[in-house]
Amino acid sequence: MLWIKAFHIIFVTSWFAGLFYLPRIYVNLAMATEKAEIDRLLLMSRKLYKFVTPIAWLALGFGIWLWLGYGFSGMWLNIKLGLIVLLLGYHHYCGYLLKQFQQGRNTHSHIWYRFFNEIPVLILLAVVILVTVKPL
Repeated sequence: MLWIKAFHIIFVTSWFAGLFYLPRIYVNLAMATEKAEIDRLLLMSRKLYKFVTPIAWLALGFGIWLWLGYGFSGMWLNIKLGLIVLLLGYHHYCGYLLKQFQQGRNTHSHIWYRFFNEIPVLILLAVVILVTVKPL
């Protein structure tokens, strides 16, 4: 099970790295005015989103494997699972925002994206505390 845990940590870390960076690209896209710059940032966004999506599934798969193998239980786990559902929604919403940018229909400012970018940081903070401290 230690190998499974190691792979889970690797894929979770990689998934979060993508979720930290993708909205930062959106900040730049929201400020971009030149077509070449917009095209470059859209290409970066598409590639990153396509790369990080299977990583998310691998993180979830290894997490489920750990859950089934160790039989974790408790309120901390229920809260963690709820946060993971929120993170999946965030990931999906990032894909929706990418489509909006591709269609030239972005309605948010770069400042909004700067705040939006902090959501996975807060989720990561809560999940790490729940998993290590198990306060509930």
